[in-house]
Amino acid sequence: MKKDKYFFECTNCGKTYPAENFIYLCPKCEKENVPNQPPKGVLKILYNYKKVKTRYKRDKLFDKLKAKEYRFLLPIKFENSLSFLKIGKTPLYDVSNLPFMQNQNFSLFLKDDSQNPTFSFKDRASDLVCAFAKENGIKKIVTASTGNAGSSLAGICAAENLEAIVFAPKSAPKAKLTQILMYAAKLITVDGNYDKAFDLSIEATKKHGWFNRNTAYNPLTIEGKKIVSFEIFQQLNQQIPENIFVPVGDGCIISGVYKGFEDLLKLGIIQKIPTIIAVQSAKSDNLIRNLKNNKFTSNKSETIADSIAVDIPRNFWMTKQFIEKYDGKTVLVTDDEILKASKQLSENSGLFTEPAAATAFAGFQKFQQSRHVAENSKNIVLLTGSGLKDLASVQNIIEVPQPIKKLEEIKL
Repeated sequence: MKKDKYFFECTNCGKTYPAENFIYLCPKCEKENVPNQPPKGVLKILYNYKKVKTRYKRDKLFDKLKAKEYRFLLPIKFENSLSFLKIGKTPLYDVSNLPFMQNQNFSLFLKDDSQNPTFSFKDRASDLVCAFAKENGIKKIVTASTGNAGSSLAGICAAENLEAIVFAPKSAPKAKLTQILMYAAKLITVDGNYDKAFDLSIEATKKHGWFNRNTAYNPLTIEGKKIVSFEIFQQLNQQIPENIFVPVGDGCIISGVYKGFEDLLKLGIIQKIPTIIAVQSAKSDNLIRNLKNNKFTSNKSETIADSIAVDIPRNFWMTKQFIEKYDGKTVLVTDDEILKASKQLSENSGLFTEPAAATAFAGFQKFQQSRHVAENSKNIVLLTGSGLKDLASVQNIIEVPQPIKKLEEIKL
């Protein structure tokens, strides 16, 4: 890999660092971080976009993206370093003609990332982190997780003969902890929330020298997540949608979506960024609530959507920059609205998502009800995880019927 293929840029101070020395955070800004505040110094990976445009004619760039050969926009040497598992290239369903969309004058698409190998969007980041690890002789990778990132890392490490170590809150859904253990990862349950698990994983990284996958810490994760934007662009026949609804916790997925479209913008492939709508539970609103505050304050997260329950959004500053620069929008939804959205989505589309993913659909519904969805617009809801990962959360909205002994007992 040529040393000038990419470099790191601090989202706080703007200082750049060469790629040959891998770093997690800006060394200068990391020293200024204080407890109970989103960290500053999160790094962005940038490329020599001018060289890419010079090397590939505009039509060739389209061909490259159409063929889904993203290596010239990824911080790895070889595309075949990525896992043999089918990660990404998830379906984009046009549900505009389904009964629940009757009489609507716009289009709705559902991007179903529960189709990834471990059933969540997080496989995109884990895949790239593991590819980089393999290319650099790294064997042990650690992460903090409420369940999805941990099961994702565990699964891809199992496929790639790498060792995964996962710090997870003891309250994480049993299905996700089961996945981690079935993939033979080292599971360390934490007496505390995600933020506590995150801090302990960083301590372990510094003490043992393990490679850390944490989002908003390892800059590779955003690069893995941004590929979803390339896919959306191609699946819409090289067009961009008007709106994309994204569930938000610590801000890493939405930053990945922004970064993918920003790369396309810098290459001249698109002329503007779609309107990206950050959707949070009102019971875990620490990112959205602080966007216009002079001082960050944290409230305890108690939402049913565990995957986006974050007290201190680690990627707050990068997300804030993206939303402000590209005029992003925000929506808060209640836990009741999330559960209703999950049931409506399941009943009307056959897609059963976990509460965090249903949050994005609830946000779309609220956005629509407020008449913010433009006529003839294309709208995408990003579904980030399977409902099978958290069955307990929906038990109160379903009723398992009593067993019968004879046919006459059936109530129709």
